[in-house]
Amino acid sequence: MEPIKINFKDCSLVFMDKTFKMKQIDNIEKLDLWIDAIKNYNVENESLKILQENLVYRVDDWNEQELTEHFIAPLLNLINFNTREYAMFSWRSMSAVIDNYLLIGEPDLVIAKGRREPEVPFFCLNEFKREMETKGDPKGQCLAAMLVAQELNNNNITIYGVVVKGKDWYFMVLQGKEYAISRAYNATISELFEIVKLLKHLKTIIEEYVKS
Repeated sequence: MEPIKINFKDCSLVFMDKTFKMKQIDNIEKLDLWIDAIKNYNVENESLKILQENLVYRVDDWNEQELTEHFIAPLLNLINFNTREYAMFSWRSMSAVIDNYLLIGEPDLVIAKGRREPEVPFFCLNEFKREMETKGDPKGQCLAAMLVAQELNNNNITIYGVVVKGKDWYFMVLQGKEYAISRAYNATISELFEIVKLLKHLKTIIEEYVKS
């Protein structure tokens, strides 16, 4: 039977739960460890304050592209997810057949092994949405991409994801068919520093997997 083609952008958490028998749970140890690790990191205050000032003033007016270019990309560049072993890729096609569904899409960002094109994705898949966006379910879209990443990794690693909706950042973890979503972290207040620490620890997690 020909698999049913479903684009990430058409996926919601309800669709993912019902179609793939997935389950959101309150706590996954890897998410708790990720969040707890922020106490081990410092941040560069001055650069972040400049980015934050722009976000506070413009977040309600930026479209998705402007949010990405003027805040998210500069923030991620401070962490530097581009190395000889892996890199950030934007809007590159990903797909996998799961339970007779062809899940396919172009995540806003994926961190994957590769130089000129993404090979097997490591962990982090982001969906960036402007504050007032009403179309689609960014968490469901991100979860769909995470499920594809899990399949491409032969289901043997934890998949980490991030959803950004305007000023709010949500951190996600997928293990098997269970997933957990953090509370919202508000980038317009002091929680921006926690966001950066979470991203720094994500890089540490990726480095550990690269070494292994």
